Amino acid sequence: MAEQAITQGAIEAIFSDPERARAQYPVPVLQCLQIKTLDSKGGGAPERYRIVLSDVRNYVQCMLATQANHVVHEGKLKRGGIVRMKSYQAQALKGKNVLIVLELEAIESLGAPDKIGNPVGLEGGAKLEEAQPAAAAAAAPAFYGAPKGEPTQESKSQVQRQLASRSNNNNHNNTRTSGGVNSTIYPIEALSPYAHKWTIKARLTHKSDIKTWHKNNGEGKLFSVNLLDESSEIKATMFNDQVDQFYDVLQEGQVYYISAPCRVQLAKKQFSNLPNDYELTFERDTVVEKAEDQSSVPQVRFNFCNIQELQSVEKDATVDVLGVLKTVHEVSSITSKSTQKPYDKRELELVDQTGYSVRVTVWGKTATEFQGKPEEVIAFKGTRVSDFNGRSLSLLSSGTMAIDPDIPEAHALKGWYDSTGRHSDFATHSNMSSVGAASGRTNEILMIQQVKEKDVGFDKPEYFSVQATIVHVKQDNFCYPACRSEGCNKKVTDMGDGTWRCEKCDVTHDRPEYRYILNFNCSDHTGQIWLSCFDEQGRKLLGASADELMEWKQIKESGDASDEARKEAEVRFTTAFDSANCRKMTFRARAKMDTYGEQQRVRYQLMEATPLDYKMEGNRLAEMIRQLGV
Repeated sequence: MAEQAITQGAIEAIFSDPERARAQYPVPVLQCLQIKTLDSKGGGAPERYRIVLSDVRNYVQCMLATQANHVVHEGKLKRGGIVRMKSYQAQALKGKNVLIVLELEAIESLGAPDKIGNPVGLEGGAKLEEAQPAAAAAAAPAFYGAPKGEPTQESKSQVQRQLASRSNNNNHNNTRTSGGVNSTIYPIEALSPYAHKWTIKARLTHKSDIKTWHKNNGEGKLFSVNLLDESSEIKATMFNDQVDQFYDVLQEGQVYYISAPCRVQLAKKQFSNLPNDYELTFERDTVVEKAEDQSSVPQVRFNFCNIQELQSVEKDATVDVLGVLKTVHEVSSITSKSTQKPYDKRELELVDQTGYSVRVTVWGKTATEFQGKPEEVIAFKGTRVSDFNGRSLSLLSSGTMAIDPDIPEAHALKGWYDSTGRHSDFATHSNMSSVGAASGRTNEILMIQQVKEKDVGFDKPEYFSVQATIVHVKQDNFCYPACRSEGCNKKVTDMGDGTWRCEKCDVTHDRPEYRYILNFNCSDHTGQIWLSCFDEQGRKLLGASADELMEWKQIKESGDASDEARKEAEVRFTTAFDSANCRKMTFRARAKMDTYGEQQRVRYQLMEATPLDYKMEGNRLAEMIRQLGV
């Protein structure tokens, strides 16, 4: 049955007569004879797979596009399995025929029989068993990455011709005419340092601002863009003269033909969030033309990670995330410790149907010009994962953001939120945080006794979470007078003349802004621990600002205020502190060794306090009981 399903003769037709192949074999059915994982050139890049497909008569070496990797990851593509090749690109490289498989569907109902027939290669008629593995493997690295050692003259002139190109979504030859000369349209997936005469048709999905640099040996400027086609994405950078040449020409969202000469080189992964081993550098003679057909190239491609899954994602990894906007915070400014430059930022809270929320920070113009409103769906591409507050995200400069994108995932998320999500409670990753990846401990909430017995923070700063009840909040020295300059927060000095001076900002203020430095004791059934916290968490615990509490404190201690005013101020002051007592919460804290005088001790600083989610806690306890077999 499997043999009858295979499209015999399709492989030879694809390379010898593409028109006939498109008409006669629109979706060829083939057998997978081999699957091999190739080494990736860049850290964090997705796996690359080379497969061999057969139509019983012939076999051909194929590269699986990264967008089709899921058939391997899901275990659907197996050796001997029968597949439908729904979209592909045919190439001829160094005299070898290669297929780039863009979309593949495994026909699992036909099983995975042994090799059917005795297929031969298109080059020289060698049977699969007779073909030398080294020769077969050489085509892929030369095509997808630089070969080891010095390149031969043959490898330098590898791209001889492109025989055919076919996509299930296009019904025309993948070529174009410019100035009377036919140029071949390459998929981005096929670009390598050894492909010289090529043209890509790609959508510009992101365009950076112009950046400048000044060094001892000179100065310059650059900007970069992200380019996308149906096979992959790639970053392109322009320097100096090319900035003037291309910056106004290239616009986000538009589709362009881009033709060599254009340098293809190994990607600098520290500056790119794209899953491509290579990147482009435009040259003086690089040709850029706007495409008349703007619809045949896909929009931004996302690879979403849901919010709950973030707790298993490594720190500093780059992910795409989709969520409903729950909260929009005001723009604030921070000063870089290394450059002393101010940066604008805005924090957003996203939620999704997993029942979790996460904080996303956007920067610069994205922060100041942000137009999103609560309950809108937002897709972020290229966010960096941080372990701050358990898990949080930061949009990279090369990342993009789309509000209410027209994609199925966004429509499904909006439907869930409108029906049930709007009234749901959401957990944060601080509730499930661990002591920290560096410590090697598992994701669990510790008891206070465990924190002390395990010497958390003794050797290096570590994060941990406990569930405990506040039993006492110190009222003396609960705040300090801070500079009112945005982003400073340094302590100011009372000059005695009604003004307060900040040494850092070199300015004086008529009054300070008081900020919390609270110390409180909390306990669980195993012990007690002292935690300290700063202004943001202090406001959460006491329900009022430090300015308000300081005003009430001054009134109740003032000899000029009336008895009634002093009594009212004392009630408010005392009530604020009492309201924090006996509250059971989840505390995420940092433990760090500190030296006071000649004594060393571990200090515990509160990073975030969150109310207990009793539903989630009940589920967690039920799961613990199940694992214990009770």
